[in-house]
Amino acid sequence: MDVDLTDPEGLAFAVARAKDPSRPVGILVNNAGHGLLHDFHDNTLLDEVNHLRLHVEAAMSLCHAALPGMLARGEGRIINVASVAAYLPRGTYAAAKAWLLTFSRWANVHYRRSGVHVTALCPGLTRTEFHSRMGMETRYLPAWIWLRADRVVRDGLRDNLAGKAVSVPSVLYKATVAASKVLPDRLLGGPARRARST
Repeated sequence: MDVDLTDPEGLAFAVARAKDPSRPVGILVNNAGHGLLHDFHDNTLLDEVNHLRLHVEAAMSLCHAALPGMLARGEGRIINVASVAAYLPRGTYAAAKAWLLTFSRWANVHYRRSGVHVTALCPGLTRTEFHSRMGMETRYLPAWIWLRADRVVRDGLRDNLAGKAVSVPSVLYKATVAASKVLPDRLLGGPARRARST
């Protein structure tokens, strides 16, 4: 059943499902998300609040709901789909993903002794419906920077099973993360997003 995780009733439904002891959750993947095409000052406050609710509040609520059962069973897996943007100064999307990254790193250290592995999956640009649904023009982006979704999934599952707190698929995006630690913010902000032409 599809629910709107920015709606309190939809989130409550998903949380109740994650807590249901009759159907224990062995692996939780927080992958719901969307992007905002325009700059912060051009978006409505409601758009920004719903964006934050989806990326942070919903993921936090579902982790909080699923963890007690996992801890009681002594095993569980949580993958929070963040982004390589979590390492970059790129608006509120990057800020929300940075929250997921930091939370996942802490949670993995804190809970892995109890058998629960928590991983922040941080892919770069990935071929999904994400960019088209937000209306972003992608034709000008070179093919070599795109990841395949199946590769991202495989790497994330493998790294989570291995107990890693962070999974960054591909050498390209591992290099991006490394560069983010030494390059100035003005070089890391990236070009402005373009709307799809109609």
